[in-house]
Amino acid sequence: MKQEKYTFQDLTELMAKLRSEEGCPWDREQTHESLKRYMVEETYEALEAIEAGDDGMIKEELGDVLLQVVFHSQIAYEEGRFDSSDVIDGICRKLIERHTHVFGEDIALDSEAVLKNWDKIKNKSKGLKSHTEKILAIPKTYPALLRSLKIQEKAAKAGFDWDAVDGAIEKTTEEIEEFMKASKSMNKKAIQSEMGDLFFSLVNVCRFMDIEPEITLQETSDRFIRRFAYVEKECEKAGFSMEERTLVELDRYWDKAKEAGL
Repeated sequence: MKQEKYTFQDLTELMAKLRSEEGCPWDREQTHESLKRYMVEETYEALEAIEAGDDGMIKEELGDVLLQVVFHSQIAYEEGRFDSSDVIDGICRKLIERHTHVFGEDIALDSEAVLKNWDKIKNKSKGLKSHTEKILAIPKTYPALLRSLKIQEKAAKAGFDWDAVDGAIEKTTEEIEEFMKASKSMNKKAIQSEMGDLFFSLVNVCRFMDIEPEITLQETSDRFIRRFAYVEKECEKAGFSMEERTLVELDRYWDKAKEAGL
């Protein structure tokens, strides 16, 4: 089976082989449902590779994402529904239909016009007419921050939006006050509700400032890990564990980590 360079056709044939009676027991057992977690995992690993800017890593992870597409297509083919060629045909048709400024007579002089045209064609093809229908079409499976951002973008297109970022910031301040009030009630449901409102309002501020909330929070988490590692290392240098230090002492190390640019 080894050859100098494999093609997409080779990949589909390999997948068919793995799913056959002479193939792999694990691959044969898989379903669309069982593979969902791997689609998510491989997508995030591809994003990590892109963040790292490592071509070899990007190539490998994109291959893993492509494998998931071929895997699902093979399962569908076995059930007589569609195959990978139908998937390719579908995306090619979509690209042509939604780029009428390239393959049709529409004119789009900038990216904003392209996105507006794409949205119009997408809504028409999916039969989405009301603003609520367009919001409900946003997948619930999106990460929470991304979904809330998409919802706010759709709402803004309906005119349901602040005139400027100041309004969004003031709303966040209001939500903080409401959360603080709820936190004193010891009512978990009320606290959770107000915390959700606070998250949602913060995402709205991000939208106004053209900040990706998902990426921003990931970067903050990475920064926390770097500083936490610094604090632990400094404790070890002093001959103590973190548990043996007071919070005030740990905070001093944390400030040093910030000063060091971590």
